[in-house]
Amino acid sequence: MGWLHTWCGLVAGWLLCAIFLTGTLSVFRAPITRWMEARPLVAAGDTRAALHQAAEHLAAQAAGARFWRIELPQQPGDALLLAWQPAGGGRGSQQAAAMDPGTGALLPRPWGRQTEGGRHFMTFHYTLHGGIPGFWLVGWLAMCMLVALVSGVVVHRRIFADFFTFRPGKGQRSWLDAHNATAVLALPFLFMIAYTGLAFFYASYVPWPLRSVYGSDGKAYERFQSELSHHAAAPRRAPQGTPAALHDLPALLDQARALTGQPARMLVVERPGDASMAVRVYSQPPQDARTLLGTAGDVLFDGVSGAVLQVRRPDPDAPYASEQIHKVLEALHVASFGGWTIRWLYFFCGWMGTAMMATGTLLFMVKRRQKIGMEFGAATPRAYRAIEALNVAHLAGIALASIGYLWINRLLPADLPGREAWEIRGFLLVWLASLLHAALRPVQRAWVEQLGLASALCVGLPLLNHATTGQHVVRYAQAGDWQRAGVELAALGLGAVLACMALQVRNGWRRGVAARAHRAQPATTGRYRLGIASRVLAACGGGYGTACLAACALAAVLPLVSSASRADGVLIASLLAFVFYTVAAIWVFSTRSAARAWLGLAGVALACAALVLALSR
Repeated sequence: MGWLHTWCGLVAGWLLCAIFLTGTLSVFRAPITRWMEARPLVAAGDTRAALHQAAEHLAAQAAGARFWRIELPQQPGDALLLAWQPAGGGRGSQQAAAMDPGTGALLPRPWGRQTEGGRHFMTFHYTLHGGIPGFWLVGWLAMCMLVALVSGVVVHRRIFADFFTFRPGKGQRSWLDAHNATAVLALPFLFMIAYTGLAFFYASYVPWPLRSVYGSDGKAYERFQSELSHHAAAPRRAPQGTPAALHDLPALLDQARALTGQPARMLVVERPGDASMAVRVYSQPPQDARTLLGTAGDVLFDGVSGAVLQVRRPDPDAPYASEQIHKVLEALHVASFGGWTIRWLYFFCGWMGTAMMATGTLLFMVKRRQKIGMEFGAATPRAYRAIEALNVAHLAGIALASIGYLWINRLLPADLPGREAWEIRGFLLVWLASLLHAALRPVQRAWVEQLGLASALCVGLPLLNHATTGQHVVRYAQAGDWQRAGVELAALGLGAVLACMALQVRNGWRRGVAARAHRAQPATTGRYRLGIASRVLAACGGGYGTACLAACALAAVLPLVSSASRADGVLIASLLAFVFYTVAAIWVFSTRSAARAWLGLAGVALACAALVLALSR
């Protein structure tokens, strides 16, 4: 079990540090995006006249488009944003424009900088910008995190008692105390965030229960969702091919506000110009929403007559249904409830989780400096050097790449084609450069130099912003734009923290506590390594297969022994599959031998498969 916790935490911990840090930053993805877009502030005004101008502009420039979208100003200084999808246009063909909300005058294009903004951190958080392979890699890492958390609680039996113990300046003991303290402080959050991150994509990571009940054709998921839903679907309207004029948009906004009790944030016109066009008005949820669901409503209108076709009102007191579980998982994972208080709480817990993983990966090398484990035979010293470099790159380097991403946003020309892709490439190149730097420089110097550079970039960010855009934190504050002001103030605060870390590392190495003699442990035998490899394969492959078969069996049995519907059975079984997988992995490493682990998994898998086959007849 100790081996499982150590190596699962180390191998997964490097990328998990990067995933956790970017996920923590993505809590404030909206303010980061707003800052990176650097849109000039415009005077506020009544948007009613501007809406007429927007409809006229869209009718002239986007006649026959698939849809029109109008985003209303949400913050002081915001413009009215227009977007449309040309007919027959593929992905990436969307057009955009901006209008003065007071006068309706068109603003210069591009309005602000084209950027992924804070969405980049979220995309990296769940795909590492690696597409489908990256998506599955992140899922595997999240499972490793669950296993490491459970095994850590088992291994550190005094973990909760040791939470109140911290002994600074004691080397390995201090690192272990810090690891235990940060783990216990954020333990409920860590379990929740790892599980919801997996369960949110249950239909992708564990599709077998759904396929075993609904089949594997392209309509299986649609059938599952239709059975799970308790609400009527939105009315579908086929294009009629007859031209028609759009209904008065300000009147529709007023009616939507009366029906939902909330101000509008956006409206979408479907099939504009056709007699079948519809207008959907989306409401702005309250910033301090205290419920996970039911905080925003929307209204669907006939785009010609203005008749109400569908109303979805916010109802925080409505009872939860199984169809809402996915939305609850999403809300819990992305902190889309509770306003800024919950976001700051997630931000703090995210930093604690990152610190827990960082201290764990560092603790490995702290121990090995005192006693070489010879895990890699004659290559052990080179392997330890590689681990040191990976520690630097995935802790200090990812922080450097994150602040470097904001600098790249300001340094790239505003009219550069595809600049949002170049920003992401720059982020990845800075991260790669940090790994090369850590591999070429002495370890202690690499730590100090990368932390120091990240600190300097954080502190210099407001100056760069003023030099490149003419905007600054004082102007943001005067305009009441605290989201953009908060980004720069947070950068200054993080810069101070990183500077303190760099000084602490430098002073710690200068003091140079007398190194103990390296006591090499006996090298592990080939038989031991083969047994470990067999257990790893059993946990990864056998554990996943067994968990999927157990979930399929549960999905088939639940409707027979309870009042659960087929859809409810699939949902419950899919969500429990991640628990089954964690239990299987822990059991594989707690049993006496690898052979017994394989036999146990095979027995459970065969029993579940037989049950599924028997019930499918």
